[in-house]
Amino acid sequence: MAKGDLKKPKGKMSAYAFFVQMCREEHKKKNPEVPVNFAEKMMSGKEKSKFDEMAKADKVRYDREMKDYGPAKGGKKKKDPDAPKRPPSGFFLFCSEFRPKIKSTNPGISIGDVAKKLGEMWKNLNDSEKQPYITKAAKLKEKYEKDVADFKSKGKFDGAKGPAKVAWKKVEEKDEEEEEEEEEEEEEEDE
Repeated sequence: MAKGDLKKPKGKMSAYAFFVQMCREEHKKKNPEVPVNFAEKMMSGKEKSKFDEMAKADKVRYDREMKDYGPAKGGKKKKDPDAPKRPPSGFFLFCSEFRPKIKSTNPGISIGDVAKKLGEMWKNLNDSEKQPYITKAAKLKEKYEKDVADFKSKGKFDGAKGPAKVAWKKVEEKDEEEEEEEEEEEEEEDE
């Protein structure tokens, strides 16, 4: 399946791409089992100009379609910098406690090796040893959920959309106002 916006116009083709496309079609009709071998360099200038014209015409088509094309609205949603930060998991609380100890006992150890060592240590802990970190993470999560609810109730939070949706709403409101003004002008002209 294709990536990206499905409504986006197909890219423009070069003269060489048109040449290859035509040669491949002709070759498949004549010799379907033999692989294609291209020899653009053996072409005369007159033959090449035919493909250059096709490329220019396709560029005009592409430019026309791109002018009418508007990229998909939305995109990546921006986070509100004032929004509460997500709490760390039990594992990350464990890591924040033991990372300095590992670094002090193994100076010069790489970041990746520290992470591997922490992962092994966490894996080797039994449930009762993990419980204090998990409990603390659960408390932090409850506090976070309360903070998010407060943040949303103050009207600073517009769903998961952030500032992008607010800006989009302003554009829509402006469009609606312009439409209303046009309708009023038409009504005045009719009278």
